[in-house]
Amino acid sequence: MKQEIHFVTGKGGVGKSVIAAALALKKSREGKKVLLVELGDQSFYKDFFDLAEITFKPTEIKKNLSVALWTGEACLQEYARHLIKVESLAKLFFENAVMRAFINVAPGLPELAILGKVTSSPRQHGPPLPYDVLVVDAFATGHFLALLEAPKGMAQAVQFGPMGEQSRSIDACLRNQDLCKYHIVTLPEELPVKEATELMQRLQAEFSIAANLIVNKMIQTSVSDEELKATQNENSDLAKFAEYLEHQIVHQRDMWNKAQEKATTMKAIPLYFETDAWALVEKVGDVL
Repeated sequence: MKQEIHFVTGKGGVGKSVIAAALALKKSREGKKVLLVELGDQSFYKDFFDLAEITFKPTEIKKNLSVALWTGEACLQEYARHLIKVESLAKLFFENAVMRAFINVAPGLPELAILGKVTSSPRQHGPPLPYDVLVVDAFATGHFLALLEAPKGMAQAVQFGPMGEQSRSIDACLRNQDLCKYHIVTLPEELPVKEATELMQRLQAEFSIAANLIVNKMIQTSVSDEELKATQNENSDLAKFAEYLEHQIVHQRDMWNKAQEKATTMKAIPLYFETDAWALVEKVGDVL
């Protein structure tokens, strides 16, 4: 089976990690072996799912669903061990002061290491990653764009040799939309919609990538506009709430229409008042 890779990004605070987890859970329930990947030094899912620990090595948290936390340095170290084969030599390599300084300052190297691991299976290069689906809870908007630009930049800087060759291979994978899917999460609010649509346009312009737009926390009600207006005529707290609700619904409708002018595919996720983490991702997964 061909591996699927899903990247989930968006402005900070829009709920992208919950959407990524819901997508991973949905795929695992389809019988696919799924790895949910967090990027960075700190785990959101450890506290969210009340787990003991999340590390670089995948941990199974549900049937067919595992989670891992990847940093650029950890990915680079694993790759070096895969190439060098001898653990003591790999350790010596990374403990060398000059090499550590190079890793810390080399532009794009941590990002390249992460994307090299993410795309390792379809490229058949690097340590095995035996999953049908990878769902990457990626960096927020600006850093995500820098992440995607790293292979292209490295390929231009290093035009010959293994690094240039692998950079071009990673870049080609990222642009292959049969393989990689992109999901931009936003709230129905002015700034998140602006940032999401700008990212969507840059992905299209710079990478020829068509991303899906997911509008999270949409208020959905069975009360009609006429009923809301009629309730506002009452002299009560309910009238004030009806006025507030009407304002929110009109605003989110405007934001949806604004996003729709630029998006090719959109999905609305309802606002759920759910405090249990697994119950929330199950509900979100059902509508993805």
